[in-house]
Amino acid sequence: FSISAPMDALKLRLVQFESAGRQRVGVELEDGGSVVDVTAVDPAIPSDMKSFLEQWESSVSLAARAAEEAKTNGKRILLPKDFSLKAPIYDPQKVIGIGMNYADHWRELNAPMPEDPVVFSKFSSSITEPNGSVILPDEAESVDYEVELAFVICKPGKRIKESEAMSHVAGFTVAHDVTARDWQMHKNGGQWLVGKTFDTFCPLGPAIVTRAALSDPHKLGIRCWLNGELVQNSNTDQLMHKTEALIVFLSRFMTLQPGDVVLTGTPPGVGCFRKPPLWLKKGDVVQCEVDEIGKIVNTVM
Repeated sequence: FSISAPMDALKLRLVQFESAGRQRVGVELEDGGSVVDVTAVDPAIPSDMKSFLEQWESSVSLAARAAEEAKTNGKRILLPKDFSLKAPIYDPQKVIGIGMNYADHWRELNAPMPEDPVVFSKFSSSITEPNGSVILPDEAESVDYEVELAFVICKPGKRIKESEAMSHVAGFTVAHDVTARDWQMHKNGGQWLVGKTFDTFCPLGPAIVTRAALSDPHKLGIRCWLNGELVQNSNTDQLMHKTEALIVFLSRFMTLQPGDVVLTGTPPGVGCFRKPPLWLKKGDVVQCEVDEIGKIVNTVM
């Protein structure tokens, strides 16, 4: 990337990591690779992602410059063995989910497609690390996997125009929308919230990848493996309501704020529609992957 490039052309992989007992923001040089400790290069860069996103224009420019400087002089670059990767954000004001948003998922359901996006929410307390454990709660019996493409907001807005929608997006990441189907479908009066928001039910990561670093966020392979078996395999070109349309729709009802995370839906292949159903059990390993962004791997405990 070039530090002289306009902001919307900066190709960055933004992460949060922990090293020497301190969590901070970094720039990942490649998926699974070394990280530039940008706040050590320039202390003016916010050390937590929420603050980074709230000061997006200055933060992203400074981070790009710091990463370029580190690559040039070889300093402040941490090898993977020297840090642990954390979720790219832990404290968004909103975690918004979009249900049943893949055309091929609707064909699997054999149901009429809704005109408007199906919106639900998860609490931020459900967020966990890209390699964090998913804890099976004693209260739930039918826990399912869902790979999702998510986007993260960097600029506040209400009633956002479609032509301006992408300027509100910092970038894209991978989400695992773990769901307790018994609580989603059969309990809590039909409200989805409880089934979606147990602790650890929202692994995120590995990075927030800026729009310019992706060929096209709506033409990316998206996959989920359960214990090495491919269980979901689709493409984000199957999204019925894409990023811009979701931003327009959501911002009619609520002000989108920097840090807000929007999970865009899951493709077919989830456990609840299999015969017999396929539920997560202790010891399972779930890998969720979106091309050009990366993968997150979660062990079920």
